[in-house]
Amino acid sequence: MIITRTPFRISLCGGGSDINTFYTKHGGCVLSTTINKYMYITSHPSFDKSTTALKYSKTEIVTDLNDIQHNIFRECLKKEKIEGLEITSIADVPSGTGLGSSSSFTVGLIQNLKCHKRQFTAKAELAELACDLENNVVHTTNGKQDQYAAAYGGLNFYKFNKDGSVDVEPVLMDHIAFKQLEKNLIMLYVGGEHKACEILNEQAKNIVKAKDKEEGQKKIMEMTYILKHELEQNNIDKVGEILDYNWQIKKTLASGISNKFFDDIYDKAIKFGALGGKLLGAGGSGFFLFYVPENKQEDFRKSMKDLPEMKFKFDHQGTTVIFVN
Repeated sequence: MIITRTPFRISLCGGGSDINTFYTKHGGCVLSTTINKYMYITSHPSFDKSTTALKYSKTEIVTDLNDIQHNIFRECLKKEKIEGLEITSIADVPSGTGLGSSSSFTVGLIQNLKCHKRQFTAKAELAELACDLENNVVHTTNGKQDQYAAAYGGLNFYKFNKDGSVDVEPVLMDHIAFKQLEKNLIMLYVGGEHKACEILNEQAKNIVKAKDKEEGQKKIMEMTYILKHELEQNNIDKVGEILDYNWQIKKTLASGISNKFFDDIYDKAIKFGALGGKLLGAGGSGFFLFYVPENKQEDFRKSMKDLPEMKFKFDHQGTTVIFVN
């Protein structure tokens, strides 16, 4: 039996610039951190060696890998030429909530299957394999930030170069400021599920066709560089200001990112102490992330009590093999 654990991520700034239609023209960058909410993939030889059994929200038992309905399971197993396993996926958080869960699943599955074959795979290779699978084979997304975050883990600045290469730079902070940043981020669940691919596809088309959308994405990218600099100077309250700036632009880039319900939540959060925030992921549902100074958090939580809070801490490892029998 092999078990891999792969973290989910929260993106602080820069999302959308990792879409290939943008970064191949302008370059791109994202600043994000992984959190201690995980995707677990367990693999074990099937009792019946002629069958492959998959257990996720559904159960599939097949004798031919081509019959697998789950796109990522099917294409991963075919690429690695592995049959006769029983594979289970379990997650701390539902899919479609803006935490990059699908890419955490893909990275964790690739890591698990590589381990099954006794192959060491570097984080950069895991991320690129997952990007290729999701972007070019099954077409579930057209971005690169989630795969890299899941593979590397930690608080990082990801630079997406025009040639498709990616540079990964840890954001270096004083330990006290780092822990305070962790305390000042509050995540509230607003419900629903989104189709990230649909929102991102619209956003990608808008960025190409509409000059104002393209300029908006460029401004978000510029603020990401500023955020990196401010964090490395331990100016953590700047996170709230930049989250607000990012959100005001982001919600104009595609029709499904926000609506009146989310705008009302945001306005209320600002009124009761948040300095800024954003819907995580592509938008449209899931979790709202807010930056709230510690001295404002009691009033903030009382005022926002109708929305469930998900407590979290930062993750530092990225995808990890946690058990090999």
